[in-house]
Amino acid sequence: MRSLVLILAASTVLAGCSLAPKYARTELPVPPSLPVGDAYLRQSEAALPAITYRDVFKDPRLQQIIVQALANNRDLRVAAANIASTRAQYRIQRADLLPQVDASGRYTYSGGGNGTRNTVTSGTGSGTGTGTGGTGTGTGGTGTGTGTGGTGTGTGSTGSVVSSSSSNSSFSVDLGTTAFELDLFGRIRSLTSAALDRYFATEAAARATRLTLVGDIADAWLTYASDQSLLKIAQDTVTSSQRSVTLTNARLRGGVAPRTDLRQAQQILFTAQSDLAQQRTALAQDVNALQLLVGAPVDASLLPASIEQALPTVAALPAGLDSSILLRRPDVVESEYELRATNAEIGAARAELFPKISLTGILGFASTSLTSLFSGGAFNYSVAPSVSYPIFRAGAGIAGVAYSKAQRDAALATYEKTIQTAFQETADALARQGTIADQLKANQNFSEAALDTYRLSDARYRGGIDTFLNSLDAQRSLYTAQRNLVATQLVGASNRVTLYRVLGGDLDAGSDGRRTTTGDDERRAEGGDELRPPNPSSQRKLGFPGQAGAATQAGYPSFRWGDGQE
Repeated sequence: MRSLVLILAASTVLAGCSLAPKYARTELPVPPSLPVGDAYLRQSEAALPAITYRDVFKDPRLQQIIVQALANNRDLRVAAANIASTRAQYRIQRADLLPQVDASGRYTYSGGGNGTRNTVTSGTGSGTGTGTGGTGTGTGGTGTGTGTGGTGTGTGSTGSVVSSSSSNSSFSVDLGTTAFELDLFGRIRSLTSAALDRYFATEAAARATRLTLVGDIADAWLTYASDQSLLKIAQDTVTSSQRSVTLTNARLRGGVAPRTDLRQAQQILFTAQSDLAQQRTALAQDVNALQLLVGAPVDASLLPASIEQALPTVAALPAGLDSSILLRRPDVVESEYELRATNAEIGAARAELFPKISLTGILGFASTSLTSLFSGGAFNYSVAPSVSYPIFRAGAGIAGVAYSKAQRDAALATYEKTIQTAFQETADALARQGTIADQLKANQNFSEAALDTYRLSDARYRGGIDTFLNSLDAQRSLYTAQRNLVATQLVGASNRVTLYRVLGGDLDAGSDGRRTTTGDDERRAEGGDELRPPNPSSQRKLGFPGQAGAATQAGYPSFRWGDGQE
């Protein structure tokens, strides 16, 4: 028993070894700061605040739609199922770190043999008998007589029985483990670490799905608002054009206006009628898109009346200057955890090159009587360690290490490409944010000028000063200017949604507003089911080479990473 305890203690100490390379985050393959220049706004804030979607989308109607979507969207349900699946896979893999203990109880009865039976009887006996003579009477006289009984002998018998048989019973209760691998070279720990990292990667993917969903809902809601504005413009144009057609037709009948004036007026009317039908279709499709995203019917009272009403309810985000804020994007976090997983798998592949040591142990009680089963003399145990090492695998072990390294290199390239893509998306959104205000102001001025021109031209035409062609041109310009203004307003609102999405700054975990954190401060304690943060002294802040602690000094949200080692 003492030797068994020593073996188990030694295996526990040696199991802390790992052949996985030490993980170190690569330098970001992007400039240390976001771009600046004529196309970009001057960033007045160095820090990107911790936000939720409520801080960006302030309209209570849109917030209510988002809450409904978070509860009903099917993509989120798939993401939640994926999290549960990878969590279960992690727990299955983690179970290999501990021995599987089996309990068994047995009762055995056995019997058999043969028997013979012989019977022999013998004996002697004697006896004496007496009798009395009869008495009789008759006519003429009376008489009396006596006699003696006879003696006889006989032979009796005596018997004996001889037989033989055999049977026995046994009872036993055992606890044991079979072929438990002592993880001396960290193979199982590396696989467990990889499974844990993939679990965290799946959680990050679910947050990316949620972030995309919120952004898509906001875009669809704003698109509905712009289509409502375009519908109103088309309706107003149809009404105005109808009046122009009626007036021109009357002038034609009166011989004042040529037929070409009537046809030109009708062209504007028919164009507006076509756009009106198109906008009605677009609004119906916008509602269908929203219902698909929400996963349930959307109340019409939650929809906006116009883009002019919806635009002010979407807040602008300050992006800051430090590109390290991109590290908090869920897709970047997911990619890094995948990189960590492939790095851990290198350790598992390396461990395959070393011998595997397994342990089989049994302890229990055995007795021929149930009453004495748990007595001191009934206890027994056995320990059977074994070592296996492949002599010839035709280079498969080394190839396995090379394969895992190649997978790590591919994951590293994917991680860097994800960061570069995030940088490009953010830079594009910032460039659009830096110029959209000027474009919107110009379009507003153009729309106002077009409206004034149309009023003047129409008045000059009605007064007989100007031709009808000038009035029609002014009306066409006004119609185009109003549609362009709505499109620019939609671009400006969508740009704010895009910034919310590309910066990945929504810290909500759900509709209740709780923050979701990821990273090494969430690494699961081995042997437990709950996430817990590591020792704060082992954490380091984000920053670039030569900018140690820059993120903290700049006031970025506390987003912590560990040193990459268990």
